[in-house]
Order: sequence, then C-alpha cells, then structure tokens
Amino acid sequence: MTRPGEKKMFEQMTRGTMKFLVRTLLFAIVLAVAQVATCCTAKTMRVAAQKTGTFAWELAVIRAHGLDKQANLSIEVLELASPEAGKIALRAGNADIVVSDWLWVSRERGLGAKLTFYPYSSALGAVMVPASSPIRALTDLRGRKIAVAGGPIDKNWLLLQAWLKQGGIDLKSTSTIAYGAPPLLTAKTFSGEMDATLNYWNFCAALEAKGFRRVAGIEDLLPGLGAKGPTAMLGYVFDEKWASANQDVVARFIAMTRMAKEILSTSDAEWKKIAPLTGASDAATLRAYRDRYREGIPRRAVADEEADARVLYRVLADIGGRELVGPAQELDPGTFYHAIPGD
Repeated sequence: MTRPGEKKMFEQMTRGTMKFLVRTLLFAIVLAVAQVATCCTAKTMRVAAQKTGTFAWELAVIRAHGLDKQANLSIEVLELASPEAGKIALRAGNADIVVSDWLWVSRERGLGAKLTFYPYSSALGAVMVPASSPIRALTDLRGRKIAVAGGPIDKNWLLLQAWLKQGGIDLKSTSTIAYGAPPLLTAKTFSGEMDATLNYWNFCAALEAKGFRRVAGIEDLLPGLGAKGPTAMLGYVFDEKWASANQDVVARFIAMTRMAKEILSTSDAEWKKIAPLTGASDAATLRAYRDRYREGIPRRAVADEEADARVLYRVLADIGGRELVGPAQELDPGTFYHAIPGD
C-alpha cells in the first residue's frame, strides 16, 4: 500500500518527467528550425569553462555529435583554471556564457551588473565518511573533525548548518572545522585525518567509488529548508542585455546543451568516450560520476526553480550574511532567465 507522502512524491516526479520530455521535444524542434537556417553564417558564442569541469563534458558531447552545427552555432571555448576566472571573463566581456550560481548573479545584479541565470545542475555536495565510521546521521557530526570544501561561506556548508540549527545544533561551534580546496580535503579524508568531509558532488562521487559512505546529500536537506523540489544552484550565466539582443541564439544554445544532457542521461557508452575528461581513475568512479550527474539534470519548470531559489536565498542570506549576498535580503528580480520555449 502506498503511503500519502510516497504517492505525492511519485506524482511530483511523474509531473517533472513529463515536463522534461515536453521541454526536450521543444528543444529538438528549436534545433530542427536552426538546421533549416544552416545556409546562414553560424553565430559565434564565446563560452568559458574549466578544462576539467562538468561543463567541459557537455561541450565534448556537443562537438562529438555535431549539436553545435545543428544549432547553427560556432562555439569558442575559453579554458579556465577556476570558476572565479570565469566570472572575471564574463564581467570583462571576454566570454558570453559561464557556469556559476544564482547567489553570485543576484549579488552582481544588486551591484548594477545585469546578469541572468538559466538552470544547469541541481547536483550539490554531500557529507561523506569512511565505511566503518560510527557517524550514521548528521547529528553525529557534533564534536567531530570535519573537512569543508570551499570555505566558510560555501553554500553546501551554509545549508548544512542551517538544517542542523533547526534541531538546535550549532555545528561550527561544536566541531573542529578545516576548510580547504576539494582535492586537498579528499586526500586528508583518505588519510584518515578527518572524521567526515563535506565536499563537492564530483569529489564525493569519487569517494563513494572508493567505498566511503554517504551520510546525506545536501539536496536531501532542501525540503526541510522550504524547497519543494531539487533546486538547481548552478546555471548558465550571461548578460541580460546581450541575451535580449540574441534571444534566438540563447534558445539554440540551451536547446543544444539540453540535447547533450539527454545523450549523457541515456547513453552509458557516451560516458566511456568522455572518461579521460572526467579524470575517473577506474570504472567504479566513472559510474559514480555518471549516476550523480544524471541525478542533477534539471527537470522542473524555471518558475518552480526560481520559487525555491527565493526560499533558499533567504536561508543563505540569514546564515551567510552580507559577506555572501551583499546588502540584499531577497533574490534580485530578473535573476532567472525566462525566455526559453517550454519554460
């Protein structure tokens, strides 16, 4: 017998899947229309991406399947060493599109830079422990040594703190916290220096493949913080004025990336082709990357994503303060881009 909560979750997942299929069909139509116009010169788009980042995986699939040609686009890739370099490239006018989060977009809008955001991934970090660890629940983290990737205002860390504070636990004051770069913290976790680690999703996937146990994913905590579904924190970010002048180009770009996501969500063979790009050391790690990536593909309407982002922004603003969001206590209007067919 199905419980009421399970029935509701199933209904939400079904609706989300149907919306995703409809959007994918519309994106296919956009690409088909673009193909008719291939006699025209392809529009050049400058995309900034980390060489080893997940966006680079999509770009590889796009090139391999000629999706850029189908969309009548010429993609110029500016390879970056870090996400911060992408932000600088976009603000300097050296890139048209980067991947970043809506927190940064909203803050930049508040400072006068009219950037906008379209959902790219809802994959978030997770709390990982060795398989034999006595830590079974997040409440067991009290008094432990915890490695936290990204620093004191990383969104994964802030969301974890906010969730635990609802139960009266101030993790920052009751535990020993070590901040650092994701690869360094992964090494410390392997060596046993830390009791647990909160790391980015791809590093957690690698730990998972090595036998580490997932205590909780940050996405699992979002309903307890007011979100109604998986929320894409990362997105394609571009200038609002540029998008307004190139609305059809943006639609073709989104359609192209959506088709790349569809290939990666359905073809295991495709993952073997991009394996060198992922840095996976073995088949188990590649499978973990594949499965977690697929879970993070956005499948909800942009309006639903934006509604949850507004809720989570308040949570993050409350705990992260001005250092994180600047003076704005609310998500800036216009942060999310809404001019895509099917949204």
